[in-house]
Amino acid sequence: MARYVVRRLIFAALLVFLVSSAALVLTRLAPGDYAMLTLGVDARPEVLEQARARYGLNRPIAEQYGDWLVHALRFDFGESMQHGVPVAGLVRAAAANTAILAATALVAATLVGLPLGVISGSRRGWTVQGIRAVSLVVLSTPSLLTSLILLVIAARTGWFPVGNMRSAGPSSTGDLLWHLVLPATALALPVAAMFERLQAQAMSDVVGKPYVLAALARGVPRSRIVWRDALKAALRPTIAVYGLVVGALLSGSFAVEAVTSWPGLGQLMLNALRARDVYLVAGCAAAGSLFLAFGTLVSDLALAIVDPRAHE
Repeated sequence: MARYVVRRLIFAALLVFLVSSAALVLTRLAPGDYAMLTLGVDARPEVLEQARARYGLNRPIAEQYGDWLVHALRFDFGESMQHGVPVAGLVRAAAANTAILAATALVAATLVGLPLGVISGSRRGWTVQGIRAVSLVVLSTPSLLTSLILLVIAARTGWFPVGNMRSAGPSSTGDLLWHLVLPATALALPVAAMFERLQAQAMSDVVGKPYVLAALARGVPRSRIVWRDALKAALRPTIAVYGLVVGALLSGSFAVEAVTSWPGLGQLMLNALRARDVYLVAGCAAAGSLFLAFGTLVSDLALAIVDPRAHE
């Protein structure tokens, strides 16, 4: 198991390195730069060159990347051109907000999707058909559209805030949770629907196994078989995709954060991309890939616990 964990950690480090490097290089190669976007295309050439020299944008990309890489290995991702402060501090605060949003959505999706999957995979009738129909509709709806629909409902009813993470003035945990409902719901709905479909298929396969039918024939209560024995055997497909779900939540949060003004990693990276703030883009990409690598590692470890042969 220790060797398996070491291999996964090496993979995680490589993933973070490749994604952050690609983000910096591609942003640097994109048309325009921070100096031009800030000063405008009508700025005098000498003024543009002075701004580019100040931010190191006049250097060859290979030299700029090499210098960034040396500092990044010491966890120094440079200084944001927009904000004039170290990238690490900005990314750390935004990543914490995204982690709160993603973790809440993942917990909600698990608590809703798995039980519905067990029900729809082990029963028959109109209830099951209704669950499957709703799951199909939710899966077919992009997170951006879901966010907009929930935003309209919140604006019309006044039940929940329509933006930001906290209210103006003194804040509290209850205020944070109140603001969290809308974006977390928008993120959780498609994930819950996916969990329902995966778990339903797995449960349908397990409840048809001979040992389950034999236990039913011996008079063992059906609820005990379904919610204890069959559920444990059917969890593997869902656990196997948990790492991918973390990545999906992260990528889906970009649209949700933009619509709901949630001050997370997606919102920060979107603004950095618009401004061509190359160091901030690279820092956000590194944090995002770290989320994905962590989720994959947790998924692999959970799968190895359920099925010890997985890490052999």
